[in-house]
Amino acid sequence: MPAAVLWDMDGTLVDTEPYWVAVETGLVESHGGTWTTEHAMNLVGNDLMDSARYIREHGGVDLTPEEIVEELLDGVVGHISRQVPWRPGARELLGGLRSSGVRCALVTMSYERFVAPVLAALPKGSFDVVVTGDAVSRGKPHPEPYLHAARLLGVDPAQCLAIEDSNTGARSAEAAGCLVVVVENHVPVAPGERRVFLPTLDGVSPTDLAALTP
Repeated sequence: MPAAVLWDMDGTLVDTEPYWVAVETGLVESHGGTWTTEHAMNLVGNDLMDSARYIREHGGVDLTPEEIVEELLDGVVGHISRQVPWRPGARELLGGLRSSGVRCALVTMSYERFVAPVLAALPKGSFDVVVTGDAVSRGKPHPEPYLHAARLLGVDPAQCLAIEDSNTGARSAEAAGCLVVVVENHVPVAPGERRVFLPTLDGVSPTDLAALTP
């Protein structure tokens, strides 16, 4: 088994990308701008402050990046508080890993107040460690989020397996030294030396993940 499994959240554990797109679109249009699917997909997996700067530049939103982040979070937290859109097989695999004694971390660029309702909908203790975007100085694709999670767990990132759905996240996990299991969702992900692709997590067991680990 891997020393730990490090989970991305948006698009991997939960399919919240449509929520983000809807809130981004509403924000931009309320400021008289136009938001395209291409713009939205460019933000998948990004650090929230980087996304806010992009929205300010390309959407014509006359707010500070910090204000944009707060508006985005307000909108998306409202959506997810009403319904958590789980990705197929994700909760089952997470539960199986916990039952097998494999430690798990959540490594997300979303902020703590957005992550809280997702964690509240899972069994207590599902994650040993949670690293959020407001807990690191450099977000994905920088390796800091995954390095920080491995450090908190006390494990070698080279012995960890990360689960991601975006190029941005895969680059972060790879740079930290992890083997990356990629389950594509809203955006295509390029192949890489330390990337293994699965079509879905539905039906995937801890033993299946162990077979991928060198």
